[in-house]
Amino acid sequence: MLRCRKLNRLAGYDYSSPGAYFITICTKNREICFGGIKNGVMVFNKYGEIVNNRWLWLFNQYHYLKIDEFCVMPDHFHGINRRI
Repeated sequence: MLRCRKLNRLAGYDYSSPGAYFITICTKNREICFGGIKNGVMVFNKYGEIVNNRWLWLFNQYHYLKIDEFCVMPDHFHGINRRI
């Protein structure tokens, strides 16, 4: 059975236009895949390092993106970027 998925995009909006974009990515079943919290600080495992490094890579690779804030958590990722 195919699962119906809610569309997260605004109909008719041009997502290639300049603006700020909030991105959230969750792991399947919210499994802890990216590391853990120790003494209130996120400690990456190898997969958390990959997520962190790939996010930073985007801004070196694509000159039209500007980095704002981002946070890698044990089971998800939040990022805000700007397209100029």
